[in-house]
Amino acid sequence: MQINDLLRKDLMILDLKATEKEAVIDEMIARLAEKNVISDAATYKEGIMNREAQTSTGLGDGIAMPHSKNKAVQEPAVLFAKSEAGVDYESLDGQPTHFLFMIAAPEGGNDLHLQVLASLSRKLVNPEVLEHLRQAETPEDVQAVFADDEQETNEVKPDTQNVSGKEKFVVAVTACPTGIAHTYMAEDALKRKANEMGVTIRVETNGSDGAKNVLTEDEIRRADGVIIAASKKVELARFNGKHVLQRPVAEGINKSEELITKAMNQQAPILHVDGDTTSSDNASSDDEGGSVWNTLYKDLMNGISHMLPFVVGGGILLAISFALEPFVGNESVFFTSFNSIGSAAFQFLIPILAGYIAYSIADRPGLLPGMAAGYMAVQSNAGFLGGLIGGFLAGYAMNFVKKGLKGVPQSFAGLKTILLYPVVGLLVAGMIMILIMPIFTTINNAMISFLNNLGTGNAVLLGAVLGGMMAIDMGGPFNKAAYAFSIGIFTDTGDGSLMAAVMMGGMIPPLAIGLATLIFRNKFTETEKSSGLSNFILGLSFITEGAIPFAAADPLRVIGSSVIGAAIGGGLSQLWATTVPAPHGGAIVALLLGDNPFMFFLALIIGTAVSTVILGLWKPKVQDETKHVTSSDVA
Repeated sequence: MQINDLLRKDLMILDLKATEKEAVIDEMIARLAEKNVISDAATYKEGIMNREAQTSTGLGDGIAMPHSKNKAVQEPAVLFAKSEAGVDYESLDGQPTHFLFMIAAPEGGNDLHLQVLASLSRKLVNPEVLEHLRQAETPEDVQAVFADDEQETNEVKPDTQNVSGKEKFVVAVTACPTGIAHTYMAEDALKRKANEMGVTIRVETNGSDGAKNVLTEDEIRRADGVIIAASKKVELARFNGKHVLQRPVAEGINKSEELITKAMNQQAPILHVDGDTTSSDNASSDDEGGSVWNTLYKDLMNGISHMLPFVVGGGILLAISFALEPFVGNESVFFTSFNSIGSAAFQFLIPILAGYIAYSIADRPGLLPGMAAGYMAVQSNAGFLGGLIGGFLAGYAMNFVKKGLKGVPQSFAGLKTILLYPVVGLLVAGMIMILIMPIFTTINNAMISFLNNLGTGNAVLLGAVLGGMMAIDMGGPFNKAAYAFSIGIFTDTGDGSLMAAVMMGGMIPPLAIGLATLIFRNKFTETEKSSGLSNFILGLSFITEGAIPFAAADPLRVIGSSVIGAAIGGGLSQLWATTVPAPHGGAIVALLLGDNPFMFFLALIIGTAVSTVILGLWKPKVQDETKHVTSSDVA
């Protein structure tokens, strides 16, 4: 399929006027409606916005590909639009978007839009294509870019070269969470780089429409090395015994030469598959995040990420039930329904946490002993801390069991997976929990007693520390550690005071940035001012990530001012005895369900004001910078 078959000249917009995401979408949809590509602009826009709600189609590197397979589309088409100023499209890399491809596919058009997405993605990974698009002044210029690139791409097919003699041969699998653009961009980047290096490569894509160009057993057997450039789970068992390099899909795009070099020189750990489990020799020697801390952090985050839906859903429903109780009574069906449903979800918190920590450590066999360890922690009143430790111990115990059962004859391999692992793993993990749980029960009770008797001064200090930690890395290890600690106290005691402190710390950075872009307008670029407005909504919703692009561009000033304001807000939340009886929801939950909401919002306003003033006074004017603050400016 040729891109130019759908890339119509009469649809192109080479001077986009809008600079904000939805306005840009409206401008492009209006052109599609004007040219009768779509019959109903509102219906088509609904499809586009529904897709954007899943994850932004701003792919980074200045490219966005909004798309919809929609009943309003009368004929398939691709609209190309270019913005010289750049659009705040909420791209994955936080940078302005300059090239937009809106793909309209009829509802009955099979997976045409996916084919177009894949084809475009392969073309746009080539820096020369982007440079030619920047220079294009007419629709004919744009079509010429894709006509030339298609001709060049068709001449280079490194994955079809014959493998003979001692020629290096590498196989790869690419996959991204949405299974569309980055999957194919990584594929094309690896192919191009392999061709330049004289290396033969075969690339399998695990896209949204399934696996394509699936690697054969013979190709895997002959390969010198395997590259897994994937940001989601892919099937690894077939690579048993091979040197397997596992990296995020972005590195397949940006570090293709490094990955190919390591794979062909077998500078990657050997993958071992035993039943339902996989492991690698000397994994840490190749893994950039191979430190003990990073490994523990990855395992902990796996548990917390699986637990969070139970925390949020159950916690908010419980909080609503308590808010209803004074009005309807504790025997009302409204109270009992919300309360019983929320309580049911809360019963799973610690078992899910422990189970998925163990799963991260020991693969599937770790899930059973991990969840059992978490349940035992709950039953023995060891609480969140006991469940957390139990998950790690169960995971490592399961790995010990797997090593102990390696000598089981191959003929009993199936029995090992379905019988020996569950029984022996559960027994070993359970015995360990029986032995150690009294220790963690004592620790948990002592911690709860300490917090219950915490004086005002110490409570303020703890609130300030937790609030500041939330703002240090805005979703990173410090942020997650503070959030996990407050959730642990909340699940053990039902006390939402520390939840108020961490919620304060998560809300202040985006709110302060949004306010600063309004008050200190000469300190921000036009793109920053546009995206700053969205930070008000994100901040009030307790979504700190809106501040990340600003922190990435100017880390010292943005993070420094955010931490100070968040620490002040967190401390004031404890001084004024505010609580938030739910782990998420931001301003709405604090207003409707929190204790002392007026003082909560006063603390929020003060913390936000402090961060805003510090950032505004500290940050230099835009004309003093080229584009953004450089690393030398920050230093």
